[in-house]
Amino acid sequence: MNRTERYFANGELISTNQRNVTWDEVRANRQQALDETDWRAVKDRTMSQAWKDYRQALRDLPQDHDEANDAADNWPEAPE
Repeated sequence: MNRTERYFANGELISTNQRNVTWDEVRANRQQALDETDWRAVKDRTMSQAWKDYRQALRDLPQDHDEANDAADNWPEAPE
């Protein structure tokens, strides 16, 4: 999840800003990431430990961070 907003003029970057996010946004993005990886968890497929860890890290975001911005800034990276 990326909080950085970039502003351009005539194709040139003129400024950046870190926007504030809400827990609702974090949870919606987390749910989307989990939904997109659900196919890895079907019965006839063995999920790697890296994917299990990634999905668990997504589930743990609200418990592991006090602020929504902190959760967004420490978003887990999906394995290759």
